Order: sequence, then C-alpha cells, then structure tokens
Amino acid sequence: MKAQLLTMSTPDGPFTILAREGEVLSSGWTDNPGDLTGQIHPALRPATIELVTDLGDISAAVEAFYAGDPAPAMQVSVRQMSGPFRAHAWDVLRLVRPGSPVTYTEYAELAGNPKAVRAAASACAFNAAALFVPCHRVIRTDGSLGGFRWGLPVKESLLKREAA
Repeated sequence: MKAQLLTMSTPDGPFTILAREGEVLSSGWTDNPGDLTGQIHPALRPATIELVTDLGDISAAVEAFYAGDPAPAMQVSVRQMSGPFRAHAWDVLRLVRPGSPVTYTEYAELAGNPKAVRAAASACAFNAAALFVPCHRVIRTDGSLGGFRWGLPVKESLLKREAA
C-alpha cells in the first residue's frame, strides 16, 4: 500500500511525516525517511512512498503546534500496532496536557498499571508517531528529561514551547 512522505521545516529542524490515508504511521525530527520506517510495525509498512508537498490537516497540525497551539496535533489520526498495554499507553499519552509533563511512574499509573513503569517507558521508546503521540511529555522522577529518540535538545525545546 502506498504512503505519503512530507518533510517540513520547523524551529527544531526538519520534521518528516509518513502517512497513509490521512493517518500518521511515523514521524520525527529528521530529513531521512529511513529513520522513520524502522519504527513502523511490519504489518503497516508501506510498499511504496510518494513525496508530497502537503498533508492537509496533518501539516496544519504541525504548523499550529509551532505557532503555539498543540491541540490540533492530538486530533490527527495515528496508526500504530503493538500489544494491548502499549497500544493503550499510546492513547493515554495523547491525554497528557501540554505544559504538564508526567513522570514515567505517573504515566504507568495513568495507563492503568502503576507497576508497569518499564512497560510505560518502552511505550515511549517504541512510539513511531512523535509529536502526534507526545512521548516528549514524559520525564524522569527526578525531573530530568530521560531519553528521546530525536535527541534531548529537541525534547527540551518541545517542553519549553508547551510550557510557554
């Protein structure tokens, strides 16, 4: 199945989105499509990719985020596959309010299993749809940033932008 690929310029660097039928399959701060495809579940990986100059509501949501309105990004449809806990945890991430990051422990609690801190961290690590599923809103208990696939400077920038 064919997917569409768009790279947008953002204050945090190039942001590339791979989408199919209006759903984000993968996204992140890179201009290399190969950095995105490995994160997509094998059953969802597109056979062909078409370069586009606009993705409609998806592009508009990224522009809105960088203009100070993160809400539209949470309305963008995302398609990811995994086990029940991880899939639920990704949905829960979309409910974390901008400017109010949660710790990995709090995230596990929000996902319904306070003892599943490692599983919650794994959901962040395997999240293919950065920005649209805001794993950057999860931090360590000591207040430090923890990890982020796209680099800690980008995570720090996103959190500062949302706190403003």
